[in-house]
Amino acid sequence: MALTVGSAGAFAARKTNGHRQITPSKTQVRSRSAPLATARTALVPFDTAPFPYHGTMPGSNAPFLNVTEGSRKGHRTGSGRVYWEDETYNDNRVLLHIPKGFDIRRPALMMVFFHGHGATLERDVLDRQKVPAQISASNANVVLVAPQLAIDARDSSAGKFWQPGAFGRFVGEAGQQLARLFGEKRALRTFASMPIVLVAYSGGYVAAASAIEQGGLKKRVRGVVLLDSLYGDLDKFAHWIEADPSAFFVSVYLGSTRNQNAQLEGILAAHDVDVSPELSTRLATGGVTVAPGGAGRHRDLVTHAWVDYPIIDILKRLPEYRR
Repeated sequence: MALTVGSAGAFAARKTNGHRQITPSKTQVRSRSAPLATARTALVPFDTAPFPYHGTMPGSNAPFLNVTEGSRKGHRTGSGRVYWEDETYNDNRVLLHIPKGFDIRRPALMMVFFHGHGATLERDVLDRQKVPAQISASNANVVLVAPQLAIDARDSSAGKFWQPGAFGRFVGEAGQQLARLFGEKRALRTFASMPIVLVAYSGGYVAAASAIEQGGLKKRVRGVVLLDSLYGDLDKFAHWIEADPSAFFVSVYLGSTRNQNAQLEGILAAHDVDVSPELSTRLATGGVTVAPGGAGRHRDLVTHAWVDYPIIDILKRLPEYRR
């Protein structure tokens, strides 16, 4: 499959059983706009982006920027590696994408994508993992919001998303920025209230866990998808699953997260939560899936997993949100 992304507007400058059916959003839409004639993709600075972050580490008063060398400040990770703020934690841009054919008058979803280690938005999320292109090719009425986390680093820090309510404020700003990109102020109400699906790849799990635990969005998050990403925070994901059986949770694994996924299954079984080894054809009915991610490499999972282009496959399992 050949995937391409159309772009209007320049990039910003650098720097199971018993589950109730979910109905599509009934947000009032005051718009006569026709479906979008061309895709719109932009890198936009956000005030509420996860970085820069000048707060503390979760559960302590220790500063995140815990290393100083002259005028430079940096963060020493648990492995002892030091990353400097001016190289790794200074990018507040967010990749936004509205696909061709997006119809503001129809039920729509916001997908928030958290990249893993060693990633940048342009090189990896846009070009290598082809996340905007997969959304465009899915025929889903879905918009993308992908924040830059630690730049090209082996670090899963969530930055501002560790703070109570911060992810909710980020989503609020995303609604405003998407309305601007769409080009119609009256669309703000729709973008500001869309149901949300979180997709985390690899080290993006920390941001995803923080978003559902601290984000303050209650039941607006309708699904969580982990792509070989369950390296930790099992208690946070388990609590979210138990708290809202109407939402869906999908975790696919390769060798690197097989044991953690088995542990999560055990936790859920102890609380009488059913877990399926196969993806439902209708994810919006809720439920939990823990399944192998295919025979490919971890690095390639966002494009080659149980199927090629797995984000397309996930979105096709949400027919309530077709364009």
